[in-house]
Amino acid sequence: MPPAPPQSDAPGGSWSDWLTDRLLRGLIAGALLLPWTTRTRLMGWLVRRVVAPLAGWRARARANLAHVWPDMPEAERRRIADAAADNAGRTMIENYDIAGLKARAAAAPIGGEGLALLERAHAAGEPVLLVTGHFGNHEIPRAALVARGLQVGGLYRPMKNRYFNDHYAANMHALSGPVFEQGRRGTMGLVRHIREGGIGVLLFDLYAGRGAPVDFLGKPAPTLTSAAEIALKTGAHVIPFFGIRQPDGLHFEIAFEAPVPHGDPVKMTRDMTRRLEARVRADPGQWFWIHRRWKPERQAARQRKRAAASTAP
Repeated sequence: MPPAPPQSDAPGGSWSDWLTDRLLRGLIAGALLLPWTTRTRLMGWLVRRVVAPLAGWRARARANLAHVWPDMPEAERRRIADAAADNAGRTMIENYDIAGLKARAAAAPIGGEGLALLERAHAAGEPVLLVTGHFGNHEIPRAALVARGLQVGGLYRPMKNRYFNDHYAANMHALSGPVFEQGRRGTMGLVRHIREGGIGVLLFDLYAGRGAPVDFLGKPAPTLTSAAEIALKTGAHVIPFFGIRQPDGLHFEIAFEAPVPHGDPVKMTRDMTRRLEARVRADPGQWFWIHRRWKPERQAARQRKRAAASTAP
């Protein structure tokens, strides 16, 4: 049963959050009544043509593209921004059909140098940490492993809208467990799961103001080194993976890449980032340009603040 509407505009959830969640729940429920192909194309179109312009996602994506590729023609920025929104809509509805997701993932071609290592490590009970970014559909590889009988744990970042987060989190748990909410307690749970010989997943391509100085697509993008630190703490193999959407927009190819060697956490994080960069450069419309990945204004403000502090008497 969905949560009741709030009695006030309290921090736990506002009327606006509740109404937004009602609309999204209705949209998702209606879409799930349609065949996979129809609903996937429909949600891609709706997010590209309706949600992205209204929510400011299209403008943000184009601003991000201008930041990293200032010489790119405006028409190409529009094309990539629209493709990213379309991919986001498709990914959302795909991930709300757990049975369909597993079936689609199980049928996808799967390979790469890291796959054999993953299989050997799992058979031997060795810890594995899979790392990726918001590219293609990042849940497809996890679903493929689950369809093959493996349990894959992970962390998720809770949504600010607590009403939407209720069913978003439940859906994450429904695919495979254990799944932990991002935070100190959740990270400890994931570390314990991996250390005991489990498989975990982490996405690393989010802005972190206090993160390490890592460039992404040629621009500074502060990044947490949590994935590398967890791998070093648990002794886990670090295997980058990608669920690559195919040109028809409906099927996928799954790639498990060569492992990231253990070493300095920042160097490891840069290696992971280079793997993602290569995928984005090859097909930029599959990456989630909607994210505030660089926040150049905030970075500039912090640099000015540090400079002022260093020159103060």
